[in-house]
Amino acid sequence: MSKMERAARTRQTILRAAAVVFEENGFHGSRLTAITKQSGLTMGAIYFHFASKEDLARAVMNEQADDLELPGGPDGLQRLIDITMYLADQLRVNELLRAGVRLAVEQRAFGMRDETPYMNWAGLFREQLVAARASGDVLPEVDEEDLSLLLVSAYSGTQLVSELVNGRADLPDRILVMWRYLLPGIATPQARARLRLGGTEIAGAVG
Repeated sequence: MSKMERAARTRQTILRAAAVVFEENGFHGSRLTAITKQSGLTMGAIYFHFASKEDLARAVMNEQADDLELPGGPDGLQRLIDITMYLADQLRVNELLRAGVRLAVEQRAFGMRDETPYMNWAGLFREQLVAARASGDVLPEVDEEDLSLLLVSAYSGTQLVSELVNGRADLPDRILVMWRYLLPGIATPQARARLRLGGTEIAGAVG
């Protein structure tokens, strides 16, 4: 293994250890000593890769999606729905994603204002909406840019409420409800007739 490969592996070890600690304790409740213990590395190793706790938190926040394997298939509305349902499951088990989301929500409390994680998701959602437009699956009045930001906002709020109520145990069900109400204003009747959510045809659910 080359020196560069070892450095990259060490950085990932630190990132994932930090995710465990940040997800459990939040930014203010987390200490670099706890992260060193979780990672099995030294404080020097952490400072070699990250200048401060804030720098490490930013990395966790902005790299929250790095180990996700998003659903495949043709780009468009069905893939967009599949991605959001996949994320609902991952938010219950994936520590890097969970920590990144928590830090993104809390970041104003520790002096950070970084919209990158939200814009990254909005960009991904917009790509799927643009593909859906090309396929004739979205209504003429839909603006892909506006809708992608709305979806990120709606998803962020939904997962936050689910986290507060029951630790995101019901998040997939809440995302299903979100789509039931949003799709009539987004998708053409023809598209809604063939879209599926969690193995269930959406047409019957949204009318």
